[in-house]
Amino acid sequence: MIAGRGPSPSLVLSLLQRLPDTSLTVALASGGREFFGWGQDRHMAADLFDALNTNTRATGQWGKGKAPKIPEYPRPKPKAKKKAGKRPASVAEIYKRFAGR
Repeated sequence: MIAGRGPSPSLVLSLLQRLPDTSLTVALASGGREFFGWGQDRHMAADLFDALNTNTRATGQWGKGKAPKIPEYPRPKPKAKKKAGKRPASVAEIYKRFAGR
């Protein structure tokens, strides 16, 4: 596509937009491989788990006396971002990278 051969950019974009939200491509765009498999349904289940635990704690049903900590739903942790010292690559630099292959 970059060298002028292959499918049109609009076709590639439309195919990427139709990927399921649990795909590896969407996970990498969301922040990393740890988001693989985390679709909208999984995020909603984690939020529902947290809401139920918060409601249980608020209504006083979480044990008497010294109550244990509410368990958290195991969510993926995004990696720390690198320093913002690098500038984005230009189109000419990207073309040079792919033209050399």
